[in-house]
Amino acid sequence: MGKPTGFLEYPREETIERKPLQRLKDWKEYTKKQPEDMLKRQGARCMDCGTPFCHIGIEINGAAAGCPINNLIPEWNDLVYRGKWKEALDRLMKTNNFPEFTGRVCPAPCEGSCTVELAGPAVTIKNIEKAIIDKGFENGWIQPRIPERRTGKKVAIVGSGPAGLAAADQLNQAGHSVTVYERADKAGGLLTYGIPNMKLDKDVVERRIKLLRQEGIDFILNTEVGKDVTSEELKIQYDSIILCTGAQKQRDLTLQGREADGVHFAMNYLTQATKRLLNIEVSEPLIDAEGKNVIVIGGGDTGADCVATALRQKCKSVVQFGKHPKLPDVRSDANMWPEQPNIFTMDYAYEEATAQYGHDPREYSVQTKKIVSDHNGRLKELHTIQMKRTSDDAGNMVFEEIPGSEKIWPADLVFIAIGFEGTELPVLKEFGVEVKHNKVDAEHGDYRTNVDGVFAAGDSRRGQSLIVWAIQEGRDCARQVDLSLMGSTILP
Repeated sequence: MGKPTGFLEYPREETIERKPLQRLKDWKEYTKKQPEDMLKRQGARCMDCGTPFCHIGIEINGAAAGCPINNLIPEWNDLVYRGKWKEALDRLMKTNNFPEFTGRVCPAPCEGSCTVELAGPAVTIKNIEKAIIDKGFENGWIQPRIPERRTGKKVAIVGSGPAGLAAADQLNQAGHSVTVYERADKAGGLLTYGIPNMKLDKDVVERRIKLLRQEGIDFILNTEVGKDVTSEELKIQYDSIILCTGAQKQRDLTLQGREADGVHFAMNYLTQATKRLLNIEVSEPLIDAEGKNVIVIGGGDTGADCVATALRQKCKSVVQFGKHPKLPDVRSDANMWPEQPNIFTMDYAYEEATAQYGHDPREYSVQTKKIVSDHNGRLKELHTIQMKRTSDDAGNMVFEEIPGSEKIWPADLVFIAIGFEGTELPVLKEFGVEVKHNKVDAEHGDYRTNVDGVFAAGDSRRGQSLIVWAIQEGRDCARQVDLSLMGSTILP
């Protein structure tokens, strides 16, 4: 695939981005449109390897290796290199319902498993994927696909995140009548209210929702199952139900001073920021970082999004605490290819903070000891201590405090971004499905719950994960639902 010697002739060319200080002035996507000649060169770097690990889609040590939806990456890389964009789009859409999402926000485990990575920088797979789908929309190649026949079967999907949307798309194309229930005022789940606009423009999400509506899928918004409609009502109305409620139960801090005014969950902050951008009324008290000292607790992507959001709200300062040491610049011996590389990178938010303040906002190996408020209960400061990672007698990794490394940080806002415990339980109790470790107890590949006719997919079943895994589960679950309804299935 590509040019046989392309990976030797052409260097990797990274995503072209707007200048950090320029993009801090708005909420638009921080990347630019990539030149076509550049994309062709990058497609040429795909090396026609005997076994393309980029699309193996497995887990190694709990992390994705290769593309979980088994994108036909070498094929569309070759087609882009040859300028056959429409054919590339056809190949891409065979495995991925929403390349415009994954091409923007997926961490690209495919690139970590690229064979070129064994000898140098991987092929820029994610950039090429985004370019293919964007060109498809620009040229009018993406049109509503109206199913030719209807089966008479009705399916309800609870939750409109990537798993729910993927399942809805697949089942609709199989001819079933699909209705998606969403408690928020807009469809998309975390695609809409969890990922900031500068990473995923909400017009891109809305464009896809509009297309799915045109293809026959019904969306019922502002409707919470168990409150506005009961599980029994859904069971009566529909032949099958899929729970795609996500893993939105945020992990909390349990330490002194947690109740201080000014301490918020990260997702509450990000959701409110997006609603304000979209001019949607916010009923909760306003969370605004303007002129404030902001601390983000949690070193992951959600924490980075809080940093970028606070910068756009013109915060006075921003720091992000991570409990782990700084990652190495190259793979360690314990992080071998084709695993996802655990190496130091400069996310868009950190580039922006560095441009604004002259230094990376991340602090490593930090443990928050307590939160201190003033006499009015208003957040005042955080007390921390540095940690070192070591092993105990049994060889288990443990963290130990470093005496004398205590520090006090002034703070007006703190955002908790330490991950998610699992799915929210009320809706699961409403359906009576069995729960294990705060997740729906359903087997991967089967997706059936203990309740007849009720399935589960995505983060509600597997826990906090990647968008691409959610799409994979939504597609796979749709196949099982189609099989249960029809006795056979036409879905891949």
